[in-house]
Amino acid sequence: MAFVAIQRFINMSTYANLVRQFSATSNQASWLLPVAGARKKSRKGRPRVPTGGSVRGTTVVWGDYGLRMIDHHRRISAAQLKNGEEVIKKRLRGTKYKMYTRISANIPVYTSGNEVRMGKGKGSFDYWASRVANNKILFELKGDLHEKVVREAFRLAGNKLPGQYEFVKKGDPAVMGTTKLTPDVDPESLFRPRRVVPLPEPGLGDAVVGPTKSPAAPS
Repeated sequence: MAFVAIQRFINMSTYANLVRQFSATSNQASWLLPVAGARKKSRKGRPRVPTGGSVRGTTVVWGDYGLRMIDHHRRISAAQLKNGEEVIKKRLRGTKYKMYTRISANIPVYTSGNEVRMGKGKGSFDYWASRVANNKILFELKGDLHEKVVREAFRLAGNKLPGQYEFVKKGDPAVMGTTKLTPDVDPESLFRPRRVVPLPEPGLGDAVVGPTKSPAAPS
């Protein structure tokens, strides 16, 4: 009986080591993948275009330096983001820094093969991507780094990513639409029409336009 009890205890301890205990925290996953998988195939969609005066995501928040896209909104794949991240890490190898990624590749992209007829479903999953709006911060860096070194790292990363990018620092003005909110720019003026239409001034030369009668036909 003692031998059976010891063998049962060994089996139970082995099973406990194999089975993952309950935890409220999820397993560590890659930042290039979303937390939860999509339940259904999502649409293609378009990047967010802030038209109500939003400046969210256009300034450096956590780091000291940032990489901001300046040309046009687009969709960036997870592989392209990973290439940019690896270039930055390779250039800053041996230094103490912390990098923040401001975007996440949480948009599934589905594609069909070449020369496939229309219909018969949306297609199969191809890769993960991220919809990046105009003037959005992609990466931020913080640490004991020289500004020229960070500029060089961001320049190399921008060459690996689609689009054009600029180097920004903490405290630089935000961007509303395509205009930087410098001290000389009034945010309220951006909501008013750009072209000012002059109103006619009242004067003697103004003619009163009213209903006209057609001439009588000759008898």
